[in-house]
Amino acid sequence: MNSPDIPAPAPITRRSVLAGGVLAGAVGLGRMFPAWARSGTAGIGPAAAGFGALTGTDFALEIAPSHFATGGRAAHAVTINGTLPAPLLRLREGTTARIAVTNRLQEQTSLHWHGLLVPFQMDGVPGISFPGIDPGETFTYEFPVKQSGTYWYHSHSGMQEAVGLYGPIVIDTAGPDPLACDREHVIVLSDWSTMHPHEQMRRLKMMSGYFNRQRQTLAGLLAGRDQSLSDRLAWARMRMDATDISDVTGSTYSYLVNGHGTPENWTGLFAPGEKVRLRVVNASAMTNFNFRIPGLALTVVAADGNPVQPVQTDEVQIAIAETYDFVVEPRDVPAYAIVAEAIDRSGQVRATLAQRVGLLADVPKLRARPILTMRDMGMDMAGMEMGKGDVLDLSKPAMGGMAGHSMKMRDPSVAPTVPLGPGVAMLAPMPVDRLADRPTGLEAVDHRVLTYADLRARDANPDPRPPSRHIDVHLTANMERYMWSMDGEAMSERTAPIPFRLGERVRVTLINDTMMPHPIHLHGHFFELVSGEAGHRARKHTVNVLPGGKAAFDLTADAEGDWAFHCHMLLHMHAGMMRVVTVRREA
Repeated sequence: MNSPDIPAPAPITRRSVLAGGVLAGAVGLGRMFPAWARSGTAGIGPAAAGFGALTGTDFALEIAPSHFATGGRAAHAVTINGTLPAPLLRLREGTTARIAVTNRLQEQTSLHWHGLLVPFQMDGVPGISFPGIDPGETFTYEFPVKQSGTYWYHSHSGMQEAVGLYGPIVIDTAGPDPLACDREHVIVLSDWSTMHPHEQMRRLKMMSGYFNRQRQTLAGLLAGRDQSLSDRLAWARMRMDATDISDVTGSTYSYLVNGHGTPENWTGLFAPGEKVRLRVVNASAMTNFNFRIPGLALTVVAADGNPVQPVQTDEVQIAIAETYDFVVEPRDVPAYAIVAEAIDRSGQVRATLAQRVGLLADVPKLRARPILTMRDMGMDMAGMEMGKGDVLDLSKPAMGGMAGHSMKMRDPSVAPTVPLGPGVAMLAPMPVDRLADRPTGLEAVDHRVLTYADLRARDANPDPRPPSRHIDVHLTANMERYMWSMDGEAMSERTAPIPFRLGERVRVTLINDTMMPHPIHLHGHFFELVSGEAGHRARKHTVNVLPGGKAAFDLTADAEGDWAFHCHMLLHMHAGMMRVVTVRREA
C-alpha cells in the first residue's frame, strides 16, 4: 500500500516506459517512491547473494521486493525468487521454454530475454511488444529455443534492472558441445548502489559530473600530470571534461561478481591442468568493465553467445549487456584474482579462482584513470600538419590545432538529417571506424587487449548477400544537460520507427557524436560487425561504439515485428537514446 504522502506509480505507457516518462518522473525532481521502495519496509525479506540454477523447459519465477546488502550497506532491491542476481536459467537448444512470471510488486514489471531469438510478442518490452505484467498477475512467456550460448535476462520496466532484476541464461547445444571443458563457471558482473537510480538521474540532471570524483586538479597540473595547461584551457572553453568517462561511478557503486563484493569473495574452483570455461555476463546498469585474470591468458571462444575462432588475450573490456566465453587453463597456483575494473577506474571487484574454498587472491591496485583525447571528440588529426594560430570553431572557443583547417563541433553538413536542437551539443567532425581500436582507457597498457577486429566467427555468416542499402544512425547528446538521443531525437510516442523490409540486407553505421562509449543493443536479431573480410565476421547483438567514432554492422531483417534498439546504459536509454525498429513484409 502506498504511503498517503507518496503518489501511486504513474500508469505505464509507451512514452513513460521507453521514452522518457520514466525519465519524466526521474527528472521531474519532485518524483517520490512508493512505500515498498523505502528501506525498512516490513515484510520484505533479504535477498540472497548469488543464484541457483533452474533447468528444464518449464519455469516459475516470482518478482518481488527485497533488501540487499553488500560491503556493510543495504538498500531496496527487486529480485526473482529471492536472489540477486536472479536464478540461472539453463535451457537446451531445440526445446520450447515456458516461463511463468508472477509479479509481487506494486508496479508493473517485465522480463526481456537478452540476445534470444524469440517472437516479438515474447520479447518483453512494455509499450512495444507486449503490455507488461501488472501487480498480482502472472504472464507465461513461451518460445522455441533456437540457439545455444551465454545470454541473460532483465527487466525492461522502469529502473528495476538497476536494483537487481537481472540473471544469467545458459543454453546448451542440442548435440555435443565443441566448446565443452572440464569445468565451467557463470560470472555475472554488475553494479549496485544504495542510491535509487531515479535519484542518480535527478543529480545528474542538476550536474552531469556529479559522481565524478576524479577530475583534474591544480595540484595535478603543477605536477605535470594529465593534460597540459593549454589543453585544459581549450577543453574548459568547450565546457568538456577529459575525465568524464562514466556517469555513475565508484563514488556510489559497489561492484559485484555474482552478487558478491570483494570482501564476500565469490570463489570458483579449479584443479590444476583443467580447462575451465568462464561464461561472463556484464549485467550492470551503467558500468563497462575491464576484465582480466592476472597470470592467466584468456582464450575468447564466444561473444554474445556465438562461437568465435579462438583468440588469446590478456584483458577484455566487456561493455554493458555483452557476454563473452573464455577458456582458461590454471596452473598449480593456489588462487588467481578475477578482476572486473570499472572503465573509469573509480572502483573494481575481485573474485577468486581457487583450488579450494577459503583461499584469497590479492586485490590489485586500481590503475590510473583514463584521460580522453581529441580522437574521442571525433577529430582524427593523424596525418594533418599542426600549426600555431589555427582555429577549431566550437562556436567559437579557439583551440590550437590543424593547419589550414577550421572545424565546427556543430557543423550541420556532417549530419544533415540531425536537428540541431538543445539536445545536440556536438557532432563529431571527423568520426572514424574504431572497431580495431583498443577500448577507452586500455590504449597504452603493456599487454594484449581484445578489439572487435580480433573477432572472427567460427561458422560462416548465414547471409552472404551484400547490403542493398545503407543508413546512418547518430548517437547524440547534450552531456552537460544530461540529454541523450538518437539522431537528435529523444524517444517518444511521436518518434517514427526505423523501417526495414522483411528479409532485406542493410548496412547500419552508428556514429557516436558524444564523448562516451555507448553499448548499442538491437532486440530480436544478430548482426555482423563490418570488420575484416566478409564471410566470418563476428555476429553480435550488442556493439560498444567508442567516443567520436563509428561502428558499422550488416543486418538481415529476418524477424518480423517491432523491436527495441537502444543504448544499454540504463540512464541513457531512459533519457531517450532509444528507437523502435519495425520489420514488415512491406516497409
